[in-house]
Amino acid sequence: MNSFGVRFKFTSFGESHGLAMGCVVDGMPAGVKFDFDFLQDMLDRRKPGQNQFSTPRKEMDKAQVLSGVFKGYTTGTPISVLVYNENTHSKDYEKDIFRPAHADFTYYHKYSIRDYRGGGRASARESVARVAAGAIACMLLKEFGIEVMSGVFGVGDIDSKLSNDEFDFDYAKNSEVYALDKNLEQKLKDEILKAKKGKNSIGARVFTRVKNPIKGLGEPLYDKLDGKLAYAIMGINAVKAVEIGSGIQSSYMCGSQNNDELKDGVFLSNHSGGILGGISNGDFIDIKTYFKPTPSIFLPQQTQNIQGENIIYELKGRHDPCVGVRGSVVVNAMVAICMADVLLLNASSKLSSLIKIYK
Repeated sequence: MNSFGVRFKFTSFGESHGLAMGCVVDGMPAGVKFDFDFLQDMLDRRKPGQNQFSTPRKEMDKAQVLSGVFKGYTTGTPISVLVYNENTHSKDYEKDIFRPAHADFTYYHKYSIRDYRGGGRASARESVARVAAGAIACMLLKEFGIEVMSGVFGVGDIDSKLSNDEFDFDYAKNSEVYALDKNLEQKLKDEILKAKKGKNSIGARVFTRVKNPIKGLGEPLYDKLDGKLAYAIMGINAVKAVEIGSGIQSSYMCGSQNNDELKDGVFLSNHSGGILGGISNGDFIDIKTYFKPTPSIFLPQQTQNIQGENIIYELKGRHDPCVGVRGSVVVNAMVAICMADVLLLNASSKLSSLIKIYK
């Protein structure tokens, strides 16, 4: 599917080497102040070619808002955002060869059509649409004081020893690799450049926090907030695992260690990651996302072509040595979209809420 969300919903369109990428956001309430500068800033944080830690492909990624905004405010109608592709090199891609660890193989066997141009619809280039939709979601969340923040806390074998509460999101905003630990930034950079110099790639780990979430967001059974977040994040290119709160570590604990005790209206710990029974409890929503190494590497690899012949293939093109760096911006966007969606869904969960609106 190419759409995500129930009440706050977006549909993305376009291919990596097509004319343009874009999205249509439906369900945004009327009367929200539309921040064009914020939208462009988020796209700029994701755009390629900014430094030696991302792909050399340079795209301006200038957003054009085609509908849904009038005199600086949302109108309640679908918001369309278009971003043109201006720097494609389709000649770098082989028509008949399946690139190792890419979606070329599975897309071909599903659709029997081979769009070899940079991975087509399966390319991470599609994430520009998610970031645009996520920026719009943030505009709605801002009206309620809800903020989503993300950054990188680990690359390869290098991990920050800081606790979740010690991560510096303000520092990450100005870091070339969105590092949450300023004392670790250079080591993260060195790890990425080492992989790049070796014609290789490296994995990364991203931490995301939702600040000031309203209590009661999320559905109790089949659309739990933690399930919705995991579903959204796992749909991002190269993501292989997601943790909420203590995540995997909670499986090593006793209940007495993992339970978040409550005193004077405050939770004394946050192993739950701000979600109980699939519903937000008002504490920080803490998420860790794990990105695999970019599959596009420049070392000779064994693969096959469409005819089924075994070949040794050496990749061409322009690729991120660590997809998790720019991926952190995409995670932030998808979390914001989830939060906007459950915010709107919750508006009709009680009769008293409806009475306030209609009486």
